[in-house]
Amino acid sequence: MVERVHDDTTSIIQYNDENSLSCVISLAYYCALDFYEISRERHAGKGFADLVFTPLMNHLDKPAIVFELKWGKSTGTAMKQIEKKQYPEVLRNYKGNILLVGINYNKTSKRHECEIKRL
Repeated sequence: MVERVHDDTTSIIQYNDENSLSCVISLAYYCALDFYEISRERHAGKGFADLVFTPLMNHLDKPAIVFELKWGKSTGTAMKQIEKKQYPEVLRNYKGNILLVGINYNKTSKRHECEIKRL
């Protein structure tokens, strides 16, 4: 889905940094607004998570999601940053499932890579 949005929006989004990737992720998950409060660059733990999706009160069956976005690095780097900077702390009062998601845009292959961990 992320690659489809990227391909469909390359004419309006200059795709060369993490901010652009954040815009693509936000567009890809636009329909999530019915289920989530979406925060960009949210203070979390010892830093700022790129995106945090917190389920709305009437959709607590959905998992909360913490995203770390990388451009030209790796999903492993993203996941290590989530853990090192303790980003899940932003959801410490949330009682449901939490997903940690690292997404990297590979500049060479022009592909998106994703790693997901259930907390």
